[in-house]
Amino acid sequence: MSRRASTQDRVTKETNVHVEVDLDGEGNRITVSTGIPFFDHMLEQIGKHGGLDLDIQATGDVEVDLHHTVEDVGISLGVAIREALGDKAGVRRFANSLVPLDEALIQTAIDLSGRPFLAYDVDPVAEWIGTFDPQLMEEFWKGLVDGSRMTLHIRSLAGKNGHHVIEASCKGFARALRDAVRLEGTSVPSTKGVL
Repeated sequence: MSRRASTQDRVTKETNVHVEVDLDGEGNRITVSTGIPFFDHMLEQIGKHGGLDLDIQATGDVEVDLHHTVEDVGISLGVAIREALGDKAGVRRFANSLVPLDEALIQTAIDLSGRPFLAYDVDPVAEWIGTFDPQLMEEFWKGLVDGSRMTLHIRSLAGKNGHHVIEASCKGFARALRDAVRLEGTSVPSTKGVL
């Protein structure tokens, strides 16, 4: 079986993003640099807990706003995941996780459906985390969902600390993704025959 991997480059007037994903990695080869330290830390969580080999290099107009870089990294990572999955033959497809981080508790569910949909039920955190605006995480997830064409639900069941809530969301997504892409057969898991 060939490795399920993809390399994506996205270049716009606002950003330059390079993403490499290996779904069959071990989460030990992770390199991330976006110019946004807290965001880098969150992307590293996705690689580590998702069992992905991951390389993300991005530059953007962060002097204007972090929005473009965060969103375009999400889109690029999503496209890389979709391309790495190919026709999705044999994948588990559905997965969920329940991840605590101290007082925070995050529920995540994924369907590798081919239909992009995001349900993000996380109270916006008012305080910035370092140089990062936590409201941008929803834009990251939207970009990732659009690029990957997956259905993603993220719900905060508890949490007061913004860092904890966002980090548990990234870890929860990673664990659910790791489970959803797991191979457990040979056919496409849909009565339609395609996803």
